[in-house]
Amino acid sequence: MASLLFSLLLCLSFLIISPSSSSTITLTLSPNPKSKSSSNPWEFSSNLVKTTIDRVHHLKHPKKNISSSTTFHGTSSTPLYARSYGGYTVSLSFGTPPQEIPLVFDTGSSLLWVPCTSRYACSNCTFSNVDASNITTFKPKLSSSTHVIGCHNPKCGYVFGDDDMTTRCGSKCGSNCPCPSYLLQYGLGATAGVAISETLNLPGGVVRDFLLGCSLLSIRQPQGIAGFGRSPTSLPSQLRLGKFSYCLLPHKFDDIPKHSKLILVGAGEKRFPIAYKSPKDVLKYTPFYKNPTRAPYNEYYYVHLTKITVGKKHVKLPHKYLVPGLKGDGGTIIDSGTTLTFMERPLYEPLLKEMVEQITHYKRANDVEALSGFGLCYDIKDARNVSFPKLVFHYKGGAKMLMPLDNYFSLISDLGVWCLTIVTDTSPGAPSGPVGPGIILGNYQQQNFYMEYDLENQRLGIKKHKCA
Repeated sequence: MASLLFSLLLCLSFLIISPSSSSTITLTLSPNPKSKSSSNPWEFSSNLVKTTIDRVHHLKHPKKNISSSTTFHGTSSTPLYARSYGGYTVSLSFGTPPQEIPLVFDTGSSLLWVPCTSRYACSNCTFSNVDASNITTFKPKLSSSTHVIGCHNPKCGYVFGDDDMTTRCGSKCGSNCPCPSYLLQYGLGATAGVAISETLNLPGGVVRDFLLGCSLLSIRQPQGIAGFGRSPTSLPSQLRLGKFSYCLLPHKFDDIPKHSKLILVGAGEKRFPIAYKSPKDVLKYTPFYKNPTRAPYNEYYYVHLTKITVGKKHVKLPHKYLVPGLKGDGGTIIDSGTTLTFMERPLYEPLLKEMVEQITHYKRANDVEALSGFGLCYDIKDARNVSFPKLVFHYKGGAKMLMPLDNYFSLISDLGVWCLTIVTDTSPGAPSGPVGPGIILGNYQQQNFYMEYDLENQRLGIKKHKCA
């Protein structure tokens, strides 16, 4: 895959750049478009599980990626839309004059990149309604503020995670040499391009000299990525945000105009986002763990999950999987780009066992489990009176997530089959030891929760909220 991307990159590189001579920002989050229909009723569910596991493999065992100084003041919000292929999208505007580009909202990666130039190429990008024929691309030639990042520019080092200019530029590279091409992988998907400097146009103002990935070609990655991770290339890091917050609409609103809000708050701003004030619910905080130093685990948002309860029972979980080691093994991360929550098998199996012991009033759908990839499914003919034991995730500091039913069990067919939307890796050769994060909290489990990333105070705020 990498050799193909770079071969195409060399062919397309000449297309890239030819540049022409205190409020709150609220952005919109949307679910991603529905997958194309299939005669196989289990294909969508199976793909959802497979996509989650592929994403998990990338987060836990990433290959090395050929992987600002701008400050944002005040607050701003933008619409956030739910999409049925499992993600959420936000539209951002770049360039002079502005060009609006829809992007996947992702707290599990950092570089913000866009499909770039009118000849952007995308292979195997017809797995959703966003296919190669209708991808919105950024046109650098139409912007007067586009500049190529040079290899001696410190921002080039942000992309490659190093400070050694000789390594990335070479000994013979002069002051005008561009930053080398990047290659990024996302599970089965990948993208390659060059780093540029652009103007980011937010509802609350204009941010200049923003580091942006200009991707020329991709595999299974039709839309760009809005990276909200913890590395210097991410949007929160570049804007030096004090906090950002969001509330993910339930996936039942996939692919419709309804949206929630993504809120960006500048450093030092103390006002609580009015859109999510509620006198009944109190925002509880849990501290972020100090990140492992090893890349890319250093860009994830680790939190301290202390226990999980099913009904009134405390699930016995191996402690070593709940605490991140220095190399990134173990621990819990929050990731908006992963669809279903993932648990390592030693964590997943006790949870599954407790669920099975408490759910005795429904018949288990073993055939559906084999076809769909879910680990626990039940036949339930009367969808009006579905009853499962309560599932609660408890965090250090008193924050907790009492899951709404739709956050952990989902109706996956018209035949009345409900499945647990928490998965593990059952593929042959899957490691049984703690390699990478032990738990990846996906967006299904974050539905209808207000999530506040308080970067200034290094903590995550959580409370239940009707995001619609």
